[in-house]
Amino acid sequence: MLPTLDNADVILERRDDEKLILMRAERFEAGAASLRIAARALAVVARRNGDLAEEVLAEELPWLTWLPDAERHECVRELLNHLIAGADTGELLPFARALTSWRSTAVVWSDPRLARELQGPFPGDGGEVTRPNGDV
Repeated sequence: MLPTLDNADVILERRDDEKLILMRAERFEAGAASLRIAARALAVVARRNGDLAEEVLAEELPWLTWLPDAERHECVRELLNHLIAGADTGELLPFARALTSWRSTAVVWSDPRLARELQGPFPGDGGEVTRPNGDV
């Protein structure tokens, strides 16, 4: 066994693939259990006081202020749902994807001109697209 795993994790950097992390199962399980508790606690706060949950998340995600009210509420709800599901299953990629998507949406809303343009209306049906084999 690697002696460094007693007190820390080991990150294996691979040339042609994602990095791997080696850690003791006890440390991994402690982190997963902590995440489950924190996610569920935040969900309880959100159910009882949505404004407080938004305020708490806005401390960590300041870009939430760029979202319109309705979208901010939807964002908080969606992120919490993904976080709770991810904490329960150990699959956090959906949460990470939703976080990235909402952050991008907030950036668009931060530019009023761009936000107006992307809300439409959009003129015409668009150009004609050829089929992959060259037929129309």
